[in-house]
Amino acid sequence: MNFPRLLPLLCLTCALGLHAEAPAFNDPQPQRYELTARASELDKRVQAHPEIEFLIENKGKPADVQQASVDTRVAPQGKLMIWLMGHSPGLFERMNSYGIHALRVHYANGWFGKYGKMSPNEDPQILGKIRLEAATGEDFSELVSIPKPDGMMERAYQFVKWLSKQHPQGKWEQFLSKDGQGLDWEKVIISGSSHGSTTAARFAKHQKVGRVVMLCGPRDQYDTWQSLPSATPQERYFGFSHVLDGGWSGDHYCRSWELLGLHQFGPIVNVDHAKPPYGNTRRLISEADVGSDDKRAHSSVTPGKASPKNDKGELQYEPVWRYLYMHPVEQKGDPVSPDDNCSKDLRETAKK
Repeated sequence: MNFPRLLPLLCLTCALGLHAEAPAFNDPQPQRYELTARASELDKRVQAHPEIEFLIENKGKPADVQQASVDTRVAPQGKLMIWLMGHSPGLFERMNSYGIHALRVHYANGWFGKYGKMSPNEDPQILGKIRLEAATGEDFSELVSIPKPDGMMERAYQFVKWLSKQHPQGKWEQFLSKDGQGLDWEKVIISGSSHGSTTAARFAKHQKVGRVVMLCGPRDQYDTWQSLPSATPQERYFGFSHVLDGGWSGDHYCRSWELLGLHQFGPIVNVDHAKPPYGNTRRLISEADVGSDDKRAHSSVTPGKASPKNDKGELQYEPVWRYLYMHPVEQKGDPVSPDDNCSKDLRETAKK
């Protein structure tokens, strides 16, 4: 009878937050796979919402194409990165090289063009409520009406369910919940850039996830949802932005990061003058040469043409991306005091 001796070991495993290893791939032809599917073909309940520029087709072309990728040559981490912005092939390639599955869903982000520039006199939760409704498909905002089949959560679930059947080599079923009625969000890295990183952070406040990676974000400078209690532990949030990005000139990024509580895990670290693990901090910046172009600075922190290169012609931020998506969340930097030079109440500042 070994049960009495096994029980303490199992309890210790739980206490340390350890999880069973990800299922190994069983692929006779290991390779990197790129898969696509239209949301409207995976779920017949899907609808267009032209009032917020959320379409199924645009000018005769599909607008609801979703992407997923995995590399079965790489040992799996048992993590799924869900990307909340336009498809980023360079980022997906890196996720797969780390052993992370990746997918992007077509979710209702078009509303930002209509409601994104709200005045400081509006409801201090106004944009956060819209973001949460777009992410969950639940009724959080009076300004939009996005049913469950058109929210990010359900779209991601339907996509993973389809992938688990259509692409068994990828072992996508590991990301389904035990009852098969949703995703196992503890295995999910929710991530985005700009508008998408802001929605990722707002969603993680509501739904506990494995990690949040915010590239050039979050903002919503007149909203206060960043200070709400978080279902996702604060140490699981990671942010990275360039100092020439317009989000810095108005204290938008420093404000959001502090309201999220990220100063509890170390200072802001300039990656141009430091190496991983960057003091185990959650707040990373860069001042690398982007030709004094604020728009390029904004997009430079995501793998792509705008991202700066080193003397060898390699993308300069390679170690940064690995850190953001792979650094153990339990390894944390020491707390630092809030920055008195960073204005937290931008609503009052704008009203003056």
